[in-house]
Amino acid sequence: MGDLVTARLVLHPMTVSEAERVVAGESRGSARWAPGYPTDGDVSAARRFLGTCANTGDPQPFGNYEIRLREDGQAIGGLGFHGPADENGSVTIGYGLIPSARGQGFASEALRELLLFARARGVTCVKGAADHDNIASQHVMMAVGMRPTGEDERVKYFEIAWTDTTK
Repeated sequence: MGDLVTARLVLHPMTVSEAERVVAGESRGSARWAPGYPTDGDVSAARRFLGTCANTGDPQPFGNYEIRLREDGQAIGGLGFHGPADENGSVTIGYGLIPSARGQGFASEALRELLLFARARGVTCVKGAADHDNIASQHVMMAVGMRPTGEDERVKYFEIAWTDTTK
């Protein structure tokens, strides 16, 4: 599977060896990490991805993606699916950026591309969540068309649904 490319970003599908390097904190080879990458969230997502690969095989195209800058290829964060679509065509996503990359529209740009990608593959609903105090993430999801669907004591839930897939 190839990279997804936006105006400023490359969404690179993570391989098992890349995920292992993220978990170990070892950038080597052609990987270029911006200062602050990987975050704790990136490490957690890479661990989840590795667990999925070990238990059920590589979930691509519904796996993890590194968010890289097109201009220099540096990894500035990650996003991806928590697994393939369920029986109803629904997926859950997560994303995050290093602090120095926040507030520049990168998260919205990356998430918008991931939504287009999911819809083109027959996904009917994309779900996400953000902590109550993570107003920026809530704004990102709303900026790409996701709407609030509820909340609990810890997080607010968001989703976008389509009745007509582009597949």
